[in-house]
Amino acid sequence: VQLQAFGGGLVQAGGYLRLSCAASGRAFRSYTVAWFRQAPGKEREFVAAISWSVSVSYYAGSVKGRFTISRDNAKNTMYLQMNNLKPEDTAVYYCAAQAVGSPTDRRSYGYWGQGTLVTVSS
Repeated sequence: VQLQAFGGGLVQAGGYLRLSCAASGRAFRSYTVAWFRQAPGKEREFVAAISWSVSVSYYAGSVKGRFTISRDNAKNTMYLQMNNLKPEDTAVYYCAAQAVGSPTDRRSYGYWGQGTLVTVSS
């Protein structure tokens, strides 16, 4: 599975962005997919994940209620709708996919996109 993330940019605090991640390969439809982010000088952290069946989603506490993860298996694409953005959301956002493992643990993910930069100004 190859992943390509896009949709990042510069936005003011309180604004919104929608990230997309396009995947190749039919196997994508059977994988749990997730978004992680990495701010300068910090470790990569979990943001949100969604199961292959779209029946279960997970969120980090810092984004719950503001971000929504979704996927369209027919289009091999996943999304992250980010609302009410805050300066602390500034980071490079990565999409990832896994066949099995903990949905919130980055070590469980074997497929990664290249990242897209989100900058939130105050």
